Amino acid sequence: MTLTHHPIVPQDQATMTKIREVAAPAKGVLERAAFDAVIEHTPAAHSVTYEAGTAGGISGWWCRPLHQTPRAAILYLHGGAYIAGSARAYCNFVGHIADRVQRPAFIPDYALAPERPFPAALEDAQAAYAGLLDQGFVDMVLVGDSAGGGLALILTSLTIAAKGRNPTLSPKRVAVMSPWTDLALTGTTMETLADADPFLTKAALASAANQYLGSHHPRDPRASPLYGNLEGMPPIRVDVGEDEILLDDTRRYAERVASADSEVEVHAWEGMPHVFPANVGVLHAADEALKHIALFLRGHDTRRSAEAA
Repeated sequence: MTLTHHPIVPQDQATMTKIREVAAPAKGVLERAAFDAVIEHTPAAHSVTYEAGTAGGISGWWCRPLHQTPRAAILYLHGGAYIAGSARAYCNFVGHIADRVQRPAFIPDYALAPERPFPAALEDAQAAYAGLLDQGFVDMVLVGDSAGGGLALILTSLTIAAKGRNPTLSPKRVAVMSPWTDLALTGTTMETLADADPFLTKAALASAANQYLGSHHPRDPRASPLYGNLEGMPPIRVDVGEDEILLDDTRRYAERVASADSEVEVHAWEGMPHVFPANVGVLHAADEALKHIALFLRGHDTRRSAEAA
């Protein structure tokens, strides 16, 4: 395991002050229309086209860059605490990743609670992944943020368990941003970073988890990847803000992956909030993170000298 600390740059300090001021009135609010409106503000990537599509019977959107690696694709699982988020709203953000990685990205509109609770989101993600394989994509990488990041990690572990490290069936690499890995909400940063986090609250996540899980146990590995079997996982990169209550979700998950002798690198960004890479073109840290996430997904070693391991 490598842990790399990225210091905040002066221009991002000023920008984050403004972001905090704007976000303060809506802290802890997870309303669908408002959530989509925020993520849609990410500027569109150049040379990327967008079109509705399906994979495995699951509707979603394709982000297709001008230059594409043959038979290679990204499955992107969006955030929203399992109760919000949509593929269409995420197109601009995911387009930046597709463009940098030079492979098309499919964003499925997986099931949302409370209309379709656990395990519907996972079942849709599995169906979309299988559908992409059926379409002839043999070089697959998974990317996700927040709840979608957790979902990507669950999908990876279940795929490895079912298919082993088959190079044509299992994900080659996984990159997640601010993943929600523990729906039991036991991380210490739920409390210690409650004031520092400009977006999330423990109460909001508890409400979302309840809508998604109902009476189901939050430590089920199909809901919380922190508690799953992490042996044989492919290389994983995690980017997380040091000012978010889900910081411990990343730390503890990475420690478990490392203890299972799998490769994981954590990049912790000073002063950054939840899923900060979505602020491409606004935050220097977002642009830097996306650049190195893309290099990682393309097979480059993006690890730097870590301050801790």
